[in-house]
Amino acid sequence: MTGRHDAITDVDGVRVGHHQRIGDGWATGTTVILFPEGTVGSVDGRGGAPGTRETDLLRPENLVQQVDAVCLTGGSAYGLAAADGVMRWLSEHDRGFRVGVEPHEVVPIVPAAVLFDLPRSAWGNRPDAEFGYRACVAATDGPVERGCVGAGTGAKVGSLKGGLGTASVEVDGFTVGALAAVNAMGEYVGLPEGWADPQARGLNTTIGVVAVDAELSKAECLRLAMSAHDGLARTVRPAHSMFDGDTIFAAATGARPLVPADAPLAPMARAAALDGLCTAAADAFARAMVNGILAATSLPDLPAYRDVRFSQRGTDQSNL
Repeated sequence: MTGRHDAITDVDGVRVGHHQRIGDGWATGTTVILFPEGTVGSVDGRGGAPGTRETDLLRPENLVQQVDAVCLTGGSAYGLAAADGVMRWLSEHDRGFRVGVEPHEVVPIVPAAVLFDLPRSAWGNRPDAEFGYRACVAATDGPVERGCVGAGTGAKVGSLKGGLGTASVEVDGFTVGALAAVNAMGEYVGLPEGWADPQARGLNTTIGVVAVDAELSKAECLRLAMSAHDGLARTVRPAHSMFDGDTIFAAATGARPLVPADAPLAPMARAAALDGLCTAAADAFARAMVNGILAATSLPDLPAYRDVRFSQRGTDQSNL
């Protein structure tokens, strides 16, 4: 069962904003996911070519437990600058890890990951701090725009145009949401037979977030992120290559306890409840990826899945 928007914003308190430029030598953008105060986060990276920021901070043994936002962006390593704009916006709202007694004395916690989309723009056209700031300003808890927006603007999946997608799943009273910017080296498994171009290779990366309205530790969030990678691997072949920087963040808002404190056999009950969330995370992330691929539109010399499918079956959109 999906939530009201079938999006990561079905997790109460989570907001998503995009900023992108397309045309006149631009095809790139940034997506920001803003979390309610008290959200715990972690991350799991499995590609051989990651571009990230603040991921060591999310290791379970390290000091900071909570995250304020995640920044997903194009621009390869240059695009990490977009997170500076997210930090600026959060600092203006007194959000962050408190390091002083005054309300403004905070350090916003903004993990980030980038994907490689440099060939889709003229050299030098890539996200900067202004992209991150504007994505924060645009953030909403309503429906999430999909396809060639935000971090999915210049994305590529195999030999086709990639995009940004999102989905949600309800399980045992919890909501698990996922958002993915699909920029994989591998081909989408739903391609018509014979379409895939074996020469379509390059630097890539699928990046994303899974979120849940449960109370989880950083270690439990890590398990959620690990499971979301199963959804990635179901959707593209191959996955997690040396040329991908596949990175998935997990966030738990803590709105509800995972199990009652007085539950019989509480440790086993907690593990079982977490396992259910992990299964849902894999399903939601796979659906988010497919959603992003189906919503993408073509760029010059880079057809979208809808172009390929329509050319195979006509223009009946029920085939998607």
